[in-house]
Amino acid sequence: MPGAVEGPRWKQAEDIRDIYDFRDVLGTGAFSEVILAEDKRTQKLVAIKCIAKKALEGKEGSMENEIAVLHKVSGGELFDRIVEKGFYTERDASRLIFQVLDAVKYLHDLGIVHRDLKPENLLYYSLDEDSKIMISDFGLSKMEDPGSVLSTACGTPGYVAPEVLAQKPYSKAVDCWSIGVIAYILLCGYPPFYDENDAKLFEQILKAEYEFDSPYWDDISDSAKDFIRHLMEKDPEKRFTCEQALQHPWIAGDTALDKNIHQSVSEQIKKNFAKSKWKQAFNATAVVRHMRKLQLGTSQEGQGPTGSHGELLTPTAGGPAAGCCCRDCCVEPGSELPPAPPPSSRAMD
Repeated sequence: MPGAVEGPRWKQAEDIRDIYDFRDVLGTGAFSEVILAEDKRTQKLVAIKCIAKKALEGKEGSMENEIAVLHKVSGGELFDRIVEKGFYTERDASRLIFQVLDAVKYLHDLGIVHRDLKPENLLYYSLDEDSKIMISDFGLSKMEDPGSVLSTACGTPGYVAPEVLAQKPYSKAVDCWSIGVIAYILLCGYPPFYDENDAKLFEQILKAEYEFDSPYWDDISDSAKDFIRHLMEKDPEKRFTCEQALQHPWIAGDTALDKNIHQSVSEQIKKNFAKSKWKQAFNATAVVRHMRKLQLGTSQEGQGPTGSHGELLTPTAGGPAAGCCCRDCCVEPGSELPPAPPPSSRAMD
């Protein structure tokens, strides 16, 4: 996961530009931008996320003027790395999922729910063969504060847990469901849920209806399938926690197979997750609008003592610092969001 610069030096500065030379804009959002910067003292490159309070006009009291200083990762995206590899096995997938589970367990231990885990939010720190995986995009993350209830429909279609779509209060178990979906994709190259009709897609997820289709899963171990079933369990009370998942034989034992599955998986990734599709950004508002159209209804985030509707995690030294992000501020006022583009097929020959 993104780390912070050492020490609180940048937090004590009157102007962040006294410490960093701002270079290029790496990316922009509806209410923030990420800028490539260089530490004047160490020459270390970082990514600085700047959040403009004016973009949240009328809600200034619920948001601190935070600047997130993050490690700049340069290793590329998860799907890209898999496709480029010439050899890829279950064991490789198991090691990837171990890193994700370990990082998300750390977040959960801090009371943080990510709420938007998906392959495109998993980045390699460097180009090294053994580079670690970094979890990115904490824009929808939320602290599980005493007295607050998580109930806002947010996340990315295809990765959200059934209880989110059912508009039920939910917990950190939603992240574990998403990790199960990621594990499924890493082993076959296509998503467990697919339909061009949003209503039917959501119905599949609500019922937790998915299959291990032949021939794509014929060479995958029973242990891997068992691992996925425990994470993609409809009942969040029965669903594996990160700690339980880390103890499963497919992660902690020696049941992950060493057979090369690169050709099948990479072909499916290229067909089902074209670059233009996995680069698409979806957020809370997009999902809520989808659900409104489907007459599934919406609900507000349960408010804790602070009265904030959601929190934007800012990784800093000593742990996360909270600002606030209201659910309707993820898009520009009046802007239209495109419908979620489905993969080209659920599984293609």
